[in-house]
Amino acid sequence: MTASETLKLIAKQWCSLSDLMKLAGVGRNNVLVIKSTIKKRLENENYYVPNNAVPMQEVVKYLNIDIPYLEGRVKTVNGNIKMSVFLHSFVILFIYNMEV
Repeated sequence: MTASETLKLIAKQWCSLSDLMKLAGVGRNNVLVIKSTIKKRLENENYYVPNNAVPMQEVVKYLNIDIPYLEGRVKTVNGNIKMSVFLHSFVILFIYNMEV
């Protein structure tokens, strides 16, 4: 999963089992354990958690997802790398034109 896909996924308010499987990179059984751990912790703090999902904010905390790092990677990929490819292509064309 790319950094931009991860950011789109964690932008949701609630995390389903399939979302959690993608984020954690584990199967259904392990995801059920993670979900129940998060749900029990929240219920111990007197929060209501629906049966089908857990808050994405808690999933991000539990999985220790570094959002600023992901945002930085997306900016780097979308900005600098594309620009360097453009400049590289420009230099090649310039050199080719000088030789001809």
